[in-house]
Amino acid sequence: MFKKIMTPVDLAHKGDLTKSLAVTADLAKQYGADVVYVGATTPTPSSTAHNPAEYKDKLMAFAAEQAEAHGINATADMVMAHDPTTDIDDVLIKAVKDEGVDLIVMQSHMPNILDYIWPSNGGKVAEHAKCSVFVVRG
Repeated sequence: MFKKIMTPVDLAHKGDLTKSLAVTADLAKQYGADVVYVGATTPTPSSTAHNPAEYKDKLMAFAAEQAEAHGINATADMVMAHDPTTDIDDVLIKAVKDEGVDLIVMQSHMPNILDYIWPSNGGKVAEHAKCSVFVVRG
């Protein structure tokens, strides 16, 4: 049913992604799907990496760890966002097309009052992506 699953990851908050990473691995095994972990970074230094090349290395290592831990085929795709706070939804939706995925599995917070003012990333991606989206509440 699914051939390629995309899972957005924030390397600065890996510990908050346990549910979506588990769902991704389970679905990849069930359907024999490949997984691509997509991470966004900026051209400037951040708390995660000094530069995009370092971020890409860390993201690729993360994908390799996930592949080995779960017995799945996984790769990584680094995307650039000038301001991840505002650009993340757009770069993720672009990555869907660029990677040719047919399912997105992404972690989201429990809805709260602010979601009526600022929609969640998961909500916006689900609304605009041209593929299925599985939003995992965490």
